[in-house]
Amino acid sequence: MAVLVRGQQLARLLGQWHALPGPRRQPDYGALAGAVRGLLADGRLPLGARLPAERDLAEALAISRTTVTAAYRELRDSGHLASRRGAGSWTRLPAGHRVASSGLWTPQDDLDMIDLGCAALSAPAELVAAARAAAEDLPRYLGGAGYHPTGVAELREAVAAAYVARGLPTCADQIMITSGTQQALDLVLRLGVPVGERVLVESPTYPNALAALAARRARITTHGLGAADPGWDADLLLGTLRQVRPRLAYVIPDFQNPTGHLMPVDLRERLVATAHAAGADLVVDESFVDLPLDGAAVPPPVAAFDRHARVVSIGGMSKPYWGGLRIGWVRAAAPQVQRLAAVRVGVDMASPVLDQLVAVRLLADRRRIVAARLAQLTAQRDALLAALAAELPDWRVTVPHGGVTLWAELDGPVSSALARACEEVGVRLAPGPRFGLDGTLERFLRLPFTLPPADLREAVRRIAAVRYGLERPNRTVWREPAIIA
Repeated sequence: MAVLVRGQQLARLLGQWHALPGPRRQPDYGALAGAVRGLLADGRLPLGARLPAERDLAEALAISRTTVTAAYRELRDSGHLASRRGAGSWTRLPAGHRVASSGLWTPQDDLDMIDLGCAALSAPAELVAAARAAAEDLPRYLGGAGYHPTGVAELREAVAAAYVARGLPTCADQIMITSGTQQALDLVLRLGVPVGERVLVESPTYPNALAALAARRARITTHGLGAADPGWDADLLLGTLRQVRPRLAYVIPDFQNPTGHLMPVDLRERLVATAHAAGADLVVDESFVDLPLDGAAVPPPVAAFDRHARVVSIGGMSKPYWGGLRIGWVRAAAPQVQRLAAVRVGVDMASPVLDQLVAVRLLADRRRIVAARLAQLTAQRDALLAALAAELPDWRVTVPHGGVTLWAELDGPVSSALARACEEVGVRLAPGPRFGLDGTLERFLRLPFTLPPADLREAVRRIAAVRYGLERPNRTVWREPAIIA
């Protein structure tokens, strides 16, 4: 089912479309068509969306219907719109092409490579002590088989206690420990999304979530996020939920990956109510919830507004602690946790006991470890922002008040080309199309601030040098596809 975008909704997305750069004396219909193409390229207007009727859009923009008719005709001529008489017009890409994304990796032993493709921190100093203490705790578990499909009891209790501290009553029976957040999402999808079901995701969103949905052969519908806070257009998001009625919606409300946006509390409540009315389950990815910067106040968990067991929360240790500690979790209704455990037995049986005991020790020292992480991330974020302002002043960045990434709007649709070229000068990037569908988002680039300030400054210096010489022809070099984390 196509998403219907109404006239007032599209007018809000278009904003000051007359002011967009273009040739002198460009007619209004040409400027309007160009603005719509820009929304498609940036992923804010999804592909396959049904645009408003000409009269509806003309009234919303306070322009003549003739102008809208001409703009739609230009969009059809350029291949960005498909129309059927009496049925409407739908967004598309020219000739149905998908624009390939490019994120590239070079060998792991390339010591000069500055890796900005992976948004994860190195291990905290406390990890070694936690591992030693966990090894001392291990003998208590050696008398059994070591299989705990829902996780060892003390870690489930520690995770439940963290939810209680955030104002969400939770017991250990509502927690399932997984081998990372990615497995948590995979298990939820295995249980709740039959092959071919429709799923709603944000655009941009986490690439590995898109990969997990593709593995389930889900039919993906997107909701475009804006570059400015708060990112979500409540009217469009909730309207899309009502129209599409997906089996499941996947959202990252806490310092969204990659934009860094924080969903307002009122939208969280409305999102839960609308999802319930539409018969959709919500999967809420809380990977970054422990990383608020600048004293940002994090709203209550989305699950706090759930009255019908329709919200499943997932999280893990990778972002605040260390990606090498493969510990994640699911918070759901206790019966659903048991069903997930039954699905999990056919995948990997259980998470390593020793890793879970390390996680228990780290969570016990959470306050001190996370405080150090926040100070580190704040300094690194500010260093990256300063370097971008000095070297690439034409790029636009909304300062994130949490998480670990910047979402930069470039000075042209060159994200994939820039990533390819930067690989040759020792900088690995995650281009915008990796975070969306069909090759959109070429004007954007995710830049994590998880490396030391000196590395970030050097990376930006190399990126700037490449950007200013990007138009010169270069020999194509093929490399292995990247994994974005």
